[in-house]
Amino acid sequence: MSNTHFDKYINLADARLGTKAIFVTDDWFAAVDRMLQPEAPVWKEGVFDDNGKWMDGWESRRKRFEGYDYTIIRLGVPGVICGVDIDTSYFTGNFPPSASLEACYSPDGDPADDAEWTELLGAVSLQGNSHHLHAINDDRPWTHIRFNIYPDGGVARLRVYGTPYLDWKKLAGEEIDLAAALNGGRALACSDEHFGKMGNILNPGRAVNMGDGWETARRRTPGNDWVIVALGHPGEISRIVVDTLHFKGNYPDSCSIHAAYVKGGTDEQIETQSLFWKELLPAQKLEMHQEHEFSAEINDIGAITHIRINIFPDGGISRLRLFGKITD
Repeated sequence: MSNTHFDKYINLADARLGTKAIFVTDDWFAAVDRMLQPEAPVWKEGVFDDNGKWMDGWESRRKRFEGYDYTIIRLGVPGVICGVDIDTSYFTGNFPPSASLEACYSPDGDPADDAEWTELLGAVSLQGNSHHLHAINDDRPWTHIRFNIYPDGGVARLRVYGTPYLDWKKLAGEEIDLAAALNGGRALACSDEHFGKMGNILNPGRAVNMGDGWETARRRTPGNDWVIVALGHPGEISRIVVDTLHFKGNYPDSCSIHAAYVKGGTDEQIETQSLFWKELLPAQKLEMHQEHEFSAEINDIGAITHIRINIFPDGGISRLRLFGKITD
């Protein structure tokens, strides 16, 4: 299974969202919170610490008694889980033979010892130095997960893909960023993401560097680059922010945004549908390494669910914000 589909969703287990391990049976060789880092794992040849070989992930000791190791993780944002990637990169003679995943919903605090856990992924076999992608078909929201490894060993990264869960009724009348990943916004398609992933533009906070944004290859043919984003909830947009932070010799000359209220169809068909969308934001000049805010320039086209940001002709942006009030 390819993780292309999961890449359209946010990693709810990303440490940048505030995700944190609140309990672990054992992480003697490698600290459990390393498993939640957003960067790809790395191998450090010949690097050892007091407990043994330094590994980029979570690694427990060799178990000499009955049982198995596990960790309880508080997700940075409650969410509905659609898939998981158990990544054993660089763990070869020390990976767990199998693993499973459970979850619980405890919005008022960390789960008690008698909390009820629901199995989302039964025990699956693992291989060394590999990605293990599994779809999860469950539409309930969760706040915590329990990741079990049998009986011990190391996992480089655990990525838990899904959509954040919000009580939208409580947000009625408030201006919120409807495109934010934390509010359920998803990047669905793009023309090119040679240097930086399209989903980065929806991440919280400002970008830490160019790699934390979306950047295309240099265009050598006519046309322009673009990203299509599904909003977390239908709404009317009143303010737009396009941020080119860190992009100096490679920012786009200008940008525009088209949008629509999409009814029916699939994510895979969205590119074709976007050919006929209305102009939400006419073409605007951009400058390097700064935030650009637009409000008076926005066309009133009513409630929308999807947008396509166009950059001319190519280049990179770090963040996109679409502030508005929810409808429906």
